Amino acid sequence: MRKIAKSAIVLPGLLTMMATGSTYAQTSNDESMEAVGQPPPAQDMQPEIQAIPDIGGVLTPKGRLVLEPEFQYSHSSVNRLTFRGVEILSTLLVGALNAEDVDRDTWTTSLTGRLGVTNRLELELKVPYVYREDTVTNTIAEAQPSFNQTNSRSGDGLGDIEVAAHYQLNRNLDGGPFYVGNLRYKSTTGKSPFEIDRTDDGIEQELATGSGFHSIEPSLTVLFPSDPAIYFANIGYLFNLKDDVNERIGDSVIGEVDPGDAVRVSFGMAYSINPKSSFTLGYKNDFIGQTETEFTNPDTGVKITRTGESLNIGSMLLGWSYQLDPDVALNLNLEFGITEDAPDTTLTLRTPFGFNVF
Repeated sequence: MRKIAKSAIVLPGLLTMMATGSTYAQTSNDESMEAVGQPPPAQDMQPEIQAIPDIGGVLTPKGRLVLEPEFQYSHSSVNRLTFRGVEILSTLLVGALNAEDVDRDTWTTSLTGRLGVTNRLELELKVPYVYREDTVTNTIAEAQPSFNQTNSRSGDGLGDIEVAAHYQLNRNLDGGPFYVGNLRYKSTTGKSPFEIDRTDDGIEQELATGSGFHSIEPSLTVLFPSDPAIYFANIGYLFNLKDDVNERIGDSVIGEVDPGDAVRVSFGMAYSINPKSSFTLGYKNDFIGQTETEFTNPDTGVKITRTGESLNIGSMLLGWSYQLDPDVALNLNLEFGITEDAPDTTLTLRTPFGFNVF
């Protein structure tokens, strides 16, 4: 077996490529035998890659367990101007102009475990705890004098637990790219938007900590080593499974809801500065389809189906990593939203540490 030398390269916002500890690419028996006193070939001198969150990659070695505590903070802000009245000229409005500012903050702590079942198969389990807070500020300009009205809502609890499997498809004997297949399942352990407390009018009194829908995501990761850098790309399809909610909210009963599926794409480069430090540049984009929701009037029994808008969530990725010792690394990832639907910023701090269990 050929060992890829060690350093810590992190790709933010994607899935784990290599866990702490030694990661191996299988080779023929002849290649593993080297003459005594001769230096290893150039391929063996490449830095080892560690931890690409949410993507998948060259995997945790057989018998190696990696535990990864994680803290993530996400912030987004939406500003809306609503005008009710008559526009006489582009510079002259007669009526009421109201402004709404929505600030959304999400704090997530999670613990992820990854186990190398074989040198080409890895299993993963992620358990998150979520705290969310929304602050809505309305500027009422039609009143004299104008005033601000602020409302805040929050919610916390267990999030949606995820399990995943990653399998290295090729042995990479010729020094080409690695191909890794990934399969991820997201549960509904978090409190869904249909389970939270509401007023009789259907207005939220708290925030959800989960999506409320099961989802399955197959994806393919390609990793191409080019010393001292690693180029990566990932493409996946997220299936959100529809469900019959059967919950009354306000004056309507929510029936079958079919969340939009999503196409997920990411690519970038991880660069090793030295055996302990590295940084990453990348981009990711989620194209989320329209959601269809069935509403029923409980008095008349009339059913209507409404279709929501599709979403385009694109973010630039920056990452830094430092290898504290052979078993522990410190990873900091930063995402900048560049499309209207994306969060403004997402900051993630992770500290994976590994040990042998068999």
